[in-house]
Amino acid sequence: MKRSIVLALLVGVGAVSLAAVAAQDGPMEIEVEQLEDNLYVLRGQGGGGNTAVFVTTDGVVVVDSKNPGWGAPILEAIGELTDNPVTTLVNTHSHHDHVSGNVAFADVQFVAHETTKANMEVMRPYTGRTEPPVNVFADSDGHGLPTITFSDRMSLGSGDDRVDLYYFGRGHTGGDAWIAFPALRTLHAGDVFLGQRVPFLDAENGGSGVDIPDTLQKAHDNIEGIDTIITGHSSQMTWADLNEWAAFNRDFLQVVRDGRAEGKSVEEIAAGWSLPEAYSHYDAPNAAGVQRNVQVIVDELEGGQ
Repeated sequence: MKRSIVLALLVGVGAVSLAAVAAQDGPMEIEVEQLEDNLYVLRGQGGGGNTAVFVTTDGVVVVDSKNPGWGAPILEAIGELTDNPVTTLVNTHSHHDHVSGNVAFADVQFVAHETTKANMEVMRPYTGRTEPPVNVFADSDGHGLPTITFSDRMSLGSGDDRVDLYYFGRGHTGGDAWIAFPALRTLHAGDVFLGQRVPFLDAENGGSGVDIPDTLQKAHDNIEGIDTIITGHSSQMTWADLNEWAAFNRDFLQVVRDGRAEGKSVEEIAAGWSLPEAYSHYDAPNAAGVQRNVQVIVDELEGGQ
């Protein structure tokens, strides 16, 4: 049975910075969507990426922790769902709207891909932006940074409580992890599949417009037994949607390759691209985002990739 509830939660200053709290207007509202008896998606206006909550026999596994200041509301929402303690927090990638709530979690193991850990230790500006992201870890003496990392694959727990972590290569960033709950045939993809829209390729943090089609296809072809995908910033998608998402990114890459071969500039390639009819159900593309992605791909191609 699926249900949605909204919990309005006020957060105090606590372990997060005054600036981060001041940036949040009004109460932080957590919307809880129940996907299975023991699996939930937590959303919130202004909260950042989608958070997954997997209630196991003895504890709770959380995937992603939203923007600065949202860790405490997430914990309060979890407390309304179960008495089990949070034991594990997995980050799909390093962006501040997916990791900043980490600092509110105590006595948990923080898990991420090894590249994501390196990115989180630096928190450098994202591609297309000059200002650095909020770095809550600078104020927490590093609390909330990953304590356990993996390179290609790792499993946590066993039986119906098992969580499988995969890495198939660069995409949105250089460390995008795929988090599967095999007993529930569900997976959290983070922003490597943020929704049916033009992706955000963060080359500054290892993202790749050349690699992302293959990365997505490898995930689709190698992770078995999944029906439902929790996306980074949208509603749930199907396994067939992931296959289509890989094709979309492959088609976009080919347009850039062709434009470059014809001697077109980044601006000309971007201006000449429009959403193909096959993907008319995708969100309308943002022109600046399209040009940014074209630039990322052209830079990669000119670098010999």
